[in-house]
Amino acid sequence: MTARLIQLGLTPYEDALALQQALQASLLADADAPEALLLLEHPACYTLGSGSDPGFLTFNPAAAPAPLYRTTRGGEVTHHCPGQLVGYPVLDLRRHRTDLHWYLRTLEQVLIDVLAVFGLQGGRIEGLTGVWLEGCKVAAIGVGARRWVTQHGFALNVNCNLAGFEAIVPCGISDRPVAKLNDWCSGLTVAAVQPWVERSMAAHFCLDFTPYQALRGSSQVAAQAVGLPGLQRDQRPSETASGSCAGLACQ
Repeated sequence: MTARLIQLGLTPYEDALALQQALQASLLADADAPEALLLLEHPACYTLGSGSDPGFLTFNPAAAPAPLYRTTRGGEVTHHCPGQLVGYPVLDLRRHRTDLHWYLRTLEQVLIDVLAVFGLQGGRIEGLTGVWLEGCKVAAIGVGARRWVTQHGFALNVNCNLAGFEAIVPCGISDRPVAKLNDWCSGLTVAAVQPWVERSMAAHFCLDFTPYQALRGSSQVAAQAVGLPGLQRDQRPSETASGSCAGLACQ
């Protein structure tokens, strides 16, 4: 299935959310509209799930140390910052499988397979959502859907500064630490990890990506997302493709 791969770089949370909303609206209005995967990093911010408990914040929400957003995803509070690879799949699950539990487990597997590329054995913990490495959480996942069209997604800690997590109880889990891949693979960067996330998403969801990039200086990339203003087709040779990641085939 053809899908847009939208590579945004460092993007304010509001812009990425508006783009997701517009792409979701496009899929809801047109059954043949292409799906999309947004890959980006956020400036430092905090996000709360739709039912998040503010008790998991150690600060006054009115005086947050970084922008704080209430979202429509599931899950508790998390932190975003540069060096964390954020992925927002906007998929029509009617084309895949109309099961949010299956979708969450598949997103986990996407990232577990990426970690394996770098010789890291990621895994799950029963009853908890996310990806774990030696008992530490390295990826948070929180999704939402409207009529089976998804929003929100995953955040993989690659080489980010984890200090911002100290101001919250990440994902409402107080007894398990947060970590980053760089703790195991020194020198690992978002740029090195991102192509493997693209491949793994393509393999697990049978997606054939057409890459787009944000135009330099475009601060309103999300204004009219159906027409993708502020974005251009990426004509450079790319390693992104449907097919395989660490031996995976389209499933």
